[in-house]
Amino acid sequence: MAQRESMQYDVVIVGAGPAGLSAAIRLKQLAAERNHEVGVCVIEKGSEVGAHILSGAVIDPQALNELFPNWQELDAPLNAPVSEDRFLFLTAGKSYAVPGWMLPACFKNHGNYVVSLGNVCRWLAGRAEALGVEIFPGFAAAEVLYGGDGAVKGVATGDMGIGRDGRPAGSHQPGMELRATYTFFAEGCRGHLGKQIQEHFGLRGGADPQVHGIGLKELWEIKPERHQTGLVVHTAGWPLEHDTYGGSFLYHMENNLVSVGFVVGLGYSNPYLSPYEEFQRYKTHPAIRPFFEGGKRIAYGARAIAAGGLQSLPKLAFPGGCLIGDDAGFLNASRIKGSHAAMKSGMLAAEAAFTALAAGHTTGELTAYPDSFRSSWLHDELYRARNFKPWMSKGLLTGTLMVGIDQVVFGGRAPWTLHHRHADHETLKTRNEAQPIQYPRPDGVLTFDRLASVFISNTNHNEDQPCHLTLKDAAVPVKVNLELYDAPEQRYCPAGVYEIVRDADGGNPRLQINAQNCVHCKTCDIKDPTQNIVWVAPEGGGGPNYPNM
Repeated sequence: MAQRESMQYDVVIVGAGPAGLSAAIRLKQLAAERNHEVGVCVIEKGSEVGAHILSGAVIDPQALNELFPNWQELDAPLNAPVSEDRFLFLTAGKSYAVPGWMLPACFKNHGNYVVSLGNVCRWLAGRAEALGVEIFPGFAAAEVLYGGDGAVKGVATGDMGIGRDGRPAGSHQPGMELRATYTFFAEGCRGHLGKQIQEHFGLRGGADPQVHGIGLKELWEIKPERHQTGLVVHTAGWPLEHDTYGGSFLYHMENNLVSVGFVVGLGYSNPYLSPYEEFQRYKTHPAIRPFFEGGKRIAYGARAIAAGGLQSLPKLAFPGGCLIGDDAGFLNASRIKGSHAAMKSGMLAAEAAFTALAAGHTTGELTAYPDSFRSSWLHDELYRARNFKPWMSKGLLTGTLMVGIDQVVFGGRAPWTLHHRHADHETLKTRNEAQPIQYPRPDGVLTFDRLASVFISNTNHNEDQPCHLTLKDAAVPVKVNLELYDAPEQRYCPAGVYEIVRDADGGNPRLQINAQNCVHCKTCDIKDPTQNIVWVAPEGGGGPNYPNM
């Protein structure tokens, strides 16, 4: 097998999302200001920057204001300022609007913008390249490189042209070693290398379990008379049961485009629940359906989000690198926002790394990064939001009441901190303890099946490659998951990846993995009750190709 080539940088960043790109930009800004050259490389597993980016998204421009105070002059794609907030509680047939004066500040979006985060990242990538950052899309980081001292020394990209049997094919090209003084992991939620790093260095010691949600999203072009640029609608309640955390978003962008999505907390207990089907059912509500009548669905995608907040953050720095963005869990669940937090975390890490590099440090831990985080507005914001998710996990009615007290009465500064006690994979009831859920058939106009949705996500993988959805034990899906939980992977996957197939007589059940459908949401890696499914990076460039999600 051919030898891997190696390239050396001061900083290598894994992931071209808002955290990784903001970190790269800030490093180059400081280098220009201080006349001290810094070599920065960003690698991105998507086929292009933005291809794997999915978010609601309403963006708070606070971090962007710091990164580029003149972003409006630079034509940043923030073109739809929020014009109105609506929050609805839904029952099966009715909706109840919350008066604006009763909404906690976390649900108010004055001064924010409805955006395509993918387009924002493409714009950030252009600014980064103009500053001298090297960006390599289509290259998936597959391996962490360690030095003799135990510190991280960079990453290696995956080999291209490995056949399904694990052997090099005729098109084989070895991966590249990207070595660095500091390596930033900015892979997004449940990054597979970030997960390894946390285990290797014991970064979760003392932190609460991380808890997650799955966010499903569609982009629609709706009729002009039903469109209001900047309108933001959130809902809670139906179709979810009151004991299941979740809710919806509906954001009106420019040009008659609407982002509609549904978030389900992955701590749910009923193994028969399907987040995808709940999303489709939500769109049929009489308060929601009219927005889409006569409209056209353009795109679909799904992504897990880390929602544990401040008490679930791991240790951020380790010898040779750090975790930034949602690879660490910088999301404010109460505001349903993470982009500004991801950007700020990347900027703080960049400032710490630049200071160390300028001082001639070539080893050690970036302790200045967690220190500066603790004294930043981001820490203050996450501190005030810390009890939101724990309260809401106690049910819609109790949670709503207590969040109101926490946010309105105490302003997020109550003299107590609630904690997450269970990881999401620990919460499922068995099939015998749960009630099956009957979902309506899709109509192909407003509601759709999973395969039709995967088709418009533009998902593609080279089929002659090893399956990137790996099993620790091939017997567990049938012997444990099917027997105890009726194979919940068939329902929590939003892309139809997992199927239980049987012989013609109904016997010999076995798990079929349709890896080519995978939209890289990571839900299986999170929710699998036995933690038997391990998501690893497929060949670079594979996965969804979101146009403007």
